[in-house]
Amino acid sequence: MASRILFFASLILCACRAPVARDQPLTAEAKAYVRNLQLSEVGLKANESYAGQVITEIDGKITNNGARTVDRAEVACVFYDSINQLVLRERVPLVKAPLKPGETRAFRLPFDDIPSSWNNQMPQLVIAQIKLS
Repeated sequence: MASRILFFASLILCACRAPVARDQPLTAEAKAYVRNLQLSEVGLKANESYAGQVITEIDGKITNNGARTVDRAEVACVFYDSINQLVLRERVPLVKAPLKPGETRAFRLPFDDIPSSWNNQMPQLVIAQIKLS
């Protein structure tokens, strides 16, 4: 439980940091709303595809605890090596269809191109975009 609270706290803190390069920063409205998005049951696993390729997946649930519908949310997944140097930053959709107030939905973020120098730890997840109704 404590790890989930720390993870959620780091998500909020990361959303307020500098935006991912090449992408537009969060609007003031989105920054204010990010505290209403709660990630839970977040896990990391690796599976082998039918072609023998390793697919790393981050899965979990997202809950909209706010009063507005989230039409779209994107997250930047930031992977590091053993000495905390950036090895991959990839922006992916977290919410693809409207997430209504009070709604919880499962998500799955697959990656097949993580460099071998990755430290195999949970990447930093930074909310990069939120579109509200």
